[in-house]
Amino acid sequence: MKNYHTHTYRCMHASGSDEEYVLAAIEAGYTVLGFADHAPWKYDSNFVSKIRMPLSQFNDYYKSIYELKEKYKDQIEIKIGLECEYYPKYTNWLKEFAKENKLDYLIFGNHYYETDELKIYYGTQTIHDNMLDNYVNSTIEGLKTGLYSYIAHPDLFMRARNWDKKCEEATHKICKFCEENEIIMEYNLAGLRYSIVEGKMLYPHDEFWKIASTYKIKAIIGVDAHSPSNLRDTSLFEFAHKKLSDW
Repeated sequence: MKNYHTHTYRCMHASGSDEEYVLAAIEAGYTVLGFADHAPWKYDSNFVSKIRMPLSQFNDYYKSIYELKEKYKDQIEIKIGLECEYYPKYTNWLKEFAKENKLDYLIFGNHYYETDELKIYYGTQTIHDNMLDNYVNSTIEGLKTGLYSYIAHPDLFMRARNWDKKCEEATHKICKFCEENEIIMEYNLAGLRYSIVEGKMLYPHDEFWKIASTYKIKAIIGVDAHSPSNLRDTSLFEFAHKKLSDW
């Protein structure tokens, strides 16, 4: 098993020490563990995010994960990345930041419209058709940059909607682009955990992935771990693997 989607306490909505995640992954039998905490941004404004590490914590993040990478190199392969949005006005900064810090990879998590400074979260606002259009368009435009190793939770928009014709059209647009450009899509286990708690299918959404299965697209399972227990319990990973295999 491999997981490239792991957060840390620095994002302010995850728990556990960095080393606890590593030990949980080893215990569960993972061969690769990638840390991809929510990226810090160098904002033009005085905006302070409550769901990501501030830029001042990045060096500590990198140092901590790098030391664990060396400490446990004989037991597990550890990679250092970030989960980032596509913010057009900050794209050049992100590109230079990732290069300067020699990050192993970036994950594309399309959470906010334009920038989180505007506080327009796709997970609630795609209930409106125009915001679903914005989500699809920004997903495609972000992937065109070539910065990201894969697209996380491509069906995040289903957190706000019931499945309809508009959702079907959005799915086809995303999947068509990913097929044509050999983009990997993530089946996200945090969304699956939300769905179980809410008692309804949010994301990953079966209708989205049934359509995705008709395209030649590679899928990856992302634990999207916000607690070491998310790695230690592999039942959802196994469930997702079987579901994807059946499609």
